Amino acid sequence: MGKRVGVLGSGQVGQVLAAGFRKHGYEVKVGSREPAKLRDFAVRENVETGTFAEAAAFGAILVLAVHGKAAPEVLQLAGAPNLAGKVVIDATNPIGEEPAQHGVLRFFTGPNDSLMERSQAAFPQARFVKAWNSVGAAFMVNPSFPGGPPTMFICGNEPAAKGDVAEILGQFGWSSEDMGLVESARAIEPLCQLWCAPGLLRGQWSHAFKLLKSSGAP
Repeated sequence: MGKRVGVLGSGQVGQVLAAGFRKHGYEVKVGSREPAKLRDFAVRENVETGTFAEAAAFGAILVLAVHGKAAPEVLQLAGAPNLAGKVVIDATNPIGEEPAQHGVLRFFTGPNDSLMERSQAAFPQARFVKAWNSVGAAFMVNPSFPGGPPTMFICGNEPAAKGDVAEILGQFGWSSEDMGLVESARAIEPLCQLWCAPGLLRGQWSHAFKLLKSSGAP
């Protein structure tokens, strides 16, 4: 697994994950439509910046960390040749433009569809793995909870790609659970809705999910 990471996205999630990868010894380039705006962040965190295509070409591993509605365009700007053969950690969610309804975010996908399936179909040579979509940015890097490491649910079509992502998640203080192939993003992406509901309803944002197993379970 390469130690060069290209982060596609320069918002809060992209910056948190970029800083996290630097903390764990990776070389990082953050891609943005306007790289110059990241000058202070780049100096502070010792990361490089560039266009989406430059970040995608730089990384042996890529992180897609943009608003869901922007994901198709950002992947196009990154360029199919720069995505081919690479693990793309997909932290996006298909959050719609409409306001939440009684604490539940609106998605622009349906129950038998997911944003990651659309991305994988559009870029079949990339090796997408869903991760980091079901928790807030404040807890993405080495979170500390009384119950121990929280669980990150992942999915994707390639076992080796998911193994690489599980290794990274372990470095970032998470346990991981493989939920299957790309279609499982239909179940994992709505965890964003569930995670956000206590925050939108009651202002509670300090939580994460943990899978509990009975004694003797693998």
